[in-house]
Amino acid sequence: MGTGQRGLVCQYDVVCFDEVAGISFDQKDGVNIMKGYMESGEFSRGKESIRADGSIVLVGNFEVDVEHQQRIGHLLGPMPREMRDDTAFMDRIHAYLPGWDVPKINKDLVTNHFGLVSDFLSECWTQLRNQSRVSELQNRVFFGGALSGRDTNAVNKTVSGLLKLLYPSADIPIPGEDLEWAVRIAMEVRRRVKEQQKRVGAAEFRNTHFSYTMGAEGVEKFVSTPELQSDNSIGGDPLEPGQVWTISPGGGGDNSGLYRIEVNDGPGSGLKVLNKPIPPAFRESIGFAEQNLYARSIQLVGDKDPRHHEFTVQLRAFDAAKSGAKLGVASLVALCTSLLKRSVRGGLIIVGEINLGGSIEPIHNAVTITEIAVEKGATALLMPVACRRQLVDLSDDMATKIDIQFYSDARDALLKAMAE
Repeated sequence: MGTGQRGLVCQYDVVCFDEVAGISFDQKDGVNIMKGYMESGEFSRGKESIRADGSIVLVGNFEVDVEHQQRIGHLLGPMPREMRDDTAFMDRIHAYLPGWDVPKINKDLVTNHFGLVSDFLSECWTQLRNQSRVSELQNRVFFGGALSGRDTNAVNKTVSGLLKLLYPSADIPIPGEDLEWAVRIAMEVRRRVKEQQKRVGAAEFRNTHFSYTMGAEGVEKFVSTPELQSDNSIGGDPLEPGQVWTISPGGGGDNSGLYRIEVNDGPGSGLKVLNKPIPPAFRESIGFAEQNLYARSIQLVGDKDPRHHEFTVQLRAFDAAKSGAKLGVASLVALCTSLLKRSVRGGLIIVGEINLGGSIEPIHNAVTITEIAVEKGATALLMPVACRRQLVDLSDDMATKIDIQFYSDARDALLKAMAE
């Protein structure tokens, strides 16, 4: 204030705060000034409003591993106390780069070829800051409804930066696969910020199911953050069309267990199961599902003719159970959503068997299946309506942890399973 000298964000392209946990603020105004600058690129000192272009990078470390950090708090916990639980400050962070995924520098990462002198490379990047690649997204990528205005701005800026690194010349056409690669990374690093806001407890940030569609006729794809996923937990994100979580009730010496059915369709006809060997019980269930799809195609998929599509099916087992018994309804939903290009709701498990006549067979261990669904992290369970009386025996604790819905027939199950 005394000398009128402009600060660091006015002098440099990037200002990096290393070991951010050690920073402290004498006054709360310091954080508020930062928030204003991160939003608008302006800040006030005295009577003067100053514009600047310097980006801010905050670097810090956990005292524990990532998994433990998520149990005891959130991933922005190492920030100064004035910032760590401030959701408005978090909302202005465009990207959270997971340092635990960044390889440590070693001799294997050093090139044998020519390099660019760092000050020359820095000057190239300085010049590229005056350009934008956001126009590459127009009419090629469409963002899902979960992204707010700030989310969209953050993703756009990260995509633009990644594309400038790959294609420094604006004249080079950018292939679809590279554009999609940049969009997926940008959504992941922004969603990581949103997940921490949700953990702090702000209801306005609870919808974190980020998605995008490549082209107007493309399939909606969801982007998750890897550290939130668990090998034996289904998570809350919708899967791609044709993928369904299900639980087999067991039988014939096989226990109940969690499965994922994955269906793809293409030109041709018929159905092919990729598992080798094909479990006999699953072969029967997928056969029932296929025949019901052909017989009731108008009710299930409208004007799409399943006989003109070839389906490839893979069954993935996530427990000791491997038979895939009595998975007919989930198989039918997977076949239908693959044709319709619609995702099943996130966190949903579908159970039940359908016979050749289209009737839903009874399930005799509905309580056990519900307990497995809760253990696997499901938020919703879709069951035949005949299971309703059995669930009287479900404990109060279990009943509060999962949303149980019922269906009467295959069409009812499909409509209730599909994402909005």
